[in-house]
Amino acid sequence: MPSQLPSPSHYWLPVSARAALLLLALAAAKDDAGVLGRVRVAVRLRTRNAEEMMADADFGDCVELLPELKRLKLRKNNWDAETYEFDEVLTEFASQKRVYEVVAKPVVESVLDGYNGTVMAYGQTGTGKTYTLGRLGEEDPATRGIMVRAMEHIFADVALETDSITVSYLQLYMETIQDLLDPTNDNISIVEDPKTGDVSLPGATLVEIRDQQSFVELLKLGEAHRFAANTKLNTESSRSHAILMVHVKKSIEGRDTTHSSENGNTHMGKNLRPPIVRKGKLVVVDLAGSERIDKSGSEGHTLEEAKSINLSLSALGKCINALAEGSAHVPVRDSKLTRLLRDSFGGTARTSLVITIGPSPRHRGETASTIMFGQRAMKVENMLKLKEEFDYKSLARRLDIQLDKLIGEHERQQKAFENEIERITKEAQRQISEAERNHADALEKERLKYQKDYMESIKKLEEKWMMNQQKQGSDRIMAGSKDDCSDVTSNAKGSMVSVVEELAEVKKLLLKETQLRKAAEEEVNSLKNQVAQWKRSEESANTEILKLRQMLEDEAHQKKNLEGEIAMLQTQLLQLSFEADETRRRLDRGGSGKFPGGLDALMAQVKQPQLKDSGNGDKASIAKLFEQVGLQKILSLLEAEDADVRIHAVKVVANLAAEESNQQKIVEAGGLTSLLMLLRSSEDETIHRVAAGAIANLAMNETNQELIMTQGGIGLLSMTAVNAEDPQTLRMVAGAIANLCGNDKLQTKLRDEGGIKALLGMVRCGHPDVLAQVARGIANFAKCESRASTQGTKTGRSLLIEDGALPWIVQNANNEASPIRRHIELALCHLAQHEVNAKDMISGGALWELVRISRDCSREDIRTLAHRTLTSSLAFQAELRRLRIDY
Repeated sequence: MPSQLPSPSHYWLPVSARAALLLLALAAAKDDAGVLGRVRVAVRLRTRNAEEMMADADFGDCVELLPELKRLKLRKNNWDAETYEFDEVLTEFASQKRVYEVVAKPVVESVLDGYNGTVMAYGQTGTGKTYTLGRLGEEDPATRGIMVRAMEHIFADVALETDSITVSYLQLYMETIQDLLDPTNDNISIVEDPKTGDVSLPGATLVEIRDQQSFVELLKLGEAHRFAANTKLNTESSRSHAILMVHVKKSIEGRDTTHSSENGNTHMGKNLRPPIVRKGKLVVVDLAGSERIDKSGSEGHTLEEAKSINLSLSALGKCINALAEGSAHVPVRDSKLTRLLRDSFGGTARTSLVITIGPSPRHRGETASTIMFGQRAMKVENMLKLKEEFDYKSLARRLDIQLDKLIGEHERQQKAFENEIERITKEAQRQISEAERNHADALEKERLKYQKDYMESIKKLEEKWMMNQQKQGSDRIMAGSKDDCSDVTSNAKGSMVSVVEELAEVKKLLLKETQLRKAAEEEVNSLKNQVAQWKRSEESANTEILKLRQMLEDEAHQKKNLEGEIAMLQTQLLQLSFEADETRRRLDRGGSGKFPGGLDALMAQVKQPQLKDSGNGDKASIAKLFEQVGLQKILSLLEAEDADVRIHAVKVVANLAAEESNQQKIVEAGGLTSLLMLLRSSEDETIHRVAAGAIANLAMNETNQELIMTQGGIGLLSMTAVNAEDPQTLRMVAGAIANLCGNDKLQTKLRDEGGIKALLGMVRCGHPDVLAQVARGIANFAKCESRASTQGTKTGRSLLIEDGALPWIVQNANNEASPIRRHIELALCHLAQHEVNAKDMISGGALWELVRISRDCSREDIRTLAHRTLTSSLAFQAELRRLRIDY
């Protein structure tokens, strides 16, 4: 809790106000020791699903609940059982409301009181963790999960005028923290306060929430971006840990303490008392389910996800063991999950854990592990600390407002005074200007009067003078003067005309000369510019010529080097071919001598593993061969002239590609390109089958999938599928295309290059293994399309429907083979999730299959998905009403 006052340089306060704030700060100092609070653990049992009812019909549940005693019995057999006690025991009939009240409500109330709180779900995959925490309950409000109910509780207790609620939604996927509200923000770092140890995520999106509906929309957006996969235990298995963080900032009334100033004035202390702010953080963690690989059937990238999930859960279990045993060292830094939850276990938060289990005796080991996790968590104690502080910022804003009011009032008075001064000044200037104007008018009138009198006097004098001249004999003088003046005037006029003409001519000549000179100067400047431009062009051309000469010399040098290398390679190739022929002749003669070095030894080593029995010995020999010979030499045998050598070499490469650790090395060494070349150039059915299998193994990696598509792999696989007749070859090709169908980025390109057509073409074989791979590819493609449509990156009807896959899907929706039926049922559910496909599915008969799946499917999760799809589609509902089907 802050204990310092704002700097006096920021806010000016009188001495009495500063004293009052100092007393408030001293009164706010509290004991930070906190109170102890043990982690509360509740156990929730899931009902048996349809698959468990059929498979375990002859066996009883492995657990027995005693909710009145808050105990649970885990049966070892029909006679022996172990009893465990928890804080709460919730049966399979417990409602979502009761789960919230006993698990999350105390934590939410603590968050509203200013503490940090954590609600977490732990358990095997498919036992109902996401249902318990993240169910939105839009179809049935009674099924609302803890996230939705917690936010309703918070909104009911806060005042949005003074309080604030902000939310972040994240996922921990493959040890990287990703923002579910902004998928581009996919590598958020964890920052730890070195003093307090508090963990924060400064790069995460923080959204302020003002109503419940916007929070639900936010959860929908996050769930659309969360990673999920289809496994044998759960069709929508979460592949990441989801973390919802809710920050609640709540203002409460200040303490009822008045602080007097030095002169006894208590009013200042009351006005300066800052409000108290409590900051609580609620963390809801939906952990990904722990799983055993042999039961979930994870493979490829899904297997890597499972490994990452199990490692992070193992790290969390180690931390809880250390805390329960009181160990001095807790390995919180072993995983990002434990770093994020360090405040929840052994920290300052109130933590409530719900462990989810299933009743099936087949999963008794996973159930026992989950129960022991909860038992150890009950021994962890946290030190709860109140996150309460004075809101000095609010006090500063209040003082700023008061200061602004005083300054404003002063400015208004100052402005009024200045306006009055300005008015008086303008009035005085107006009066002065009017007086000056009147004076000037009077002077002008006086001047005009005197001027008029002066002009009249002059006029009178001129009249008198003229009269006197006329009287002195003006007639005689004027007569003689007229003759003389006429001659002089005519001569003067002639001279003036000639002078004016000469002057005009000179001006014209001068103007013309000036214009010619100006034009000459412009032409000279233009020529100078052209010469300079030519010089620059010449320099640039010389530079280009030098560059081209240098490039030609470099290319000639490179050409010479390449010719030398080609000659050397040709020589080596001839030598190797000669040695291979010699060895082949020796083998034909039955010679038992040692092979010479070089390519013959390599051929012998490649052939040798194939002669041994399959199994671990075969893998060990291939691994030994890989270490001794090297990948590059093995790949070189893919281009050998001997067909047997090529077959053995491609089998070795296929076995190496089955190990994920070798896949990147094979691709980097050019193995993928060589395998595709074999599909293009070879006509041998065995080579086609083994090469397609190797490509299928490499296609389990997303980066390799893009390389396969870039190098035209889908076209080669399609061509191989058209020409192949062997079911095993078709199974390998279908498996490779099915893996490519699971990549969101390659959907359009895969379809344009004939991938879907190739899958549908392989159903001609009719072999169950081939049909299972075809069904898996269609299910993967439909799932990617569904995800892209949900995210808004795809519009229009399904490409599967456009390529004519729907009739085959409908025909095989009730196939007797379980793998085929399960994939087809999932594909139908994914296709039906988007209204644009509804018309085609209704006309193609898929609606009847969806109704059957929602009622008769052996897997509860697929039934639920089909039911939700039917009830949410307006087109399906209208067709069901038209057919008078009660649904």
